[in-house]
Amino acid sequence: MSTKCETCPLHKSPLFEHVPEDQRKLTQKYKSGELRVDPGTPVMMEGSNAPQLYTALRGMGLRYTTLPNGERQVINFIFPGDFIGLQAGIVGEMHHSVEATTAMTLCVFDRSEFFNFFKSNPQRAFDITWMAAVEEHFLGDSLATIGQRTAYEAVAWALYKLFQRGEALGLVNAAQMPLPFRQQDLADALGLSLVHTNKTLAKLRSRQLASWGDGKLQVNNLRDLADAAQTEHAPLETRPFL
Repeated sequence: MSTKCETCPLHKSPLFEHVPEDQRKLTQKYKSGELRVDPGTPVMMEGSNAPQLYTALRGMGLRYTTLPNGERQVINFIFPGDFIGLQAGIVGEMHHSVEATTAMTLCVFDRSEFFNFFKSNPQRAFDITWMAAVEEHFLGDSLATIGQRTAYEAVAWALYKLFQRGEALGLVNAAQMPLPFRQQDLADALGLSLVHTNKTLAKLRSRQLASWGDGKLQVNNLRDLADAAQTEHAPLETRPFL
């Protein structure tokens, strides 16, 4: 049975801003259904002009682009609450692909109604613009990490960001959260070789800062990991979601 926007479990997360009941009802009006996909399923393909947009309700995935030599460059990681397909909704086609890493449940919105949604509700339109700005900011941080942080700092930064996001979503239990991605995905996202990434993860583990294996990430002290990443340890800003 499709999840109603009024009772969406994401509203319980401290990561997301409170959405008044009337706004939830309006969002429900534009939600056309839900899609459940298996791990490894392409959700959106680079170059496509998919007729649908999505919010990740459950599960995790990857955004990536394919290089001319066929190699995959991971852009970032998708968590519950992330909006998928905004690029296609604005410019008409995707410039990257999205793939489910785990089983995912996606809230589906028709792209044809996207601008009607904007026009009928300026507040929700602002929320979507805000989400786009956050995505741009994260990509800027990623670029700065690739250019300025050492491999040790970069891997610590990535694990810090992922764990902090998981914690805000209630995914952390006994200092562990599910992290079903491959080391190669992290290496691609940070512009590192798999060997270098593996050695860096081993160094973080030996210093008891972070341990990632068997699909789980353990962080005993998030502040210490932030220090290793040369980043400020600060709570995540609450954010809207669609």
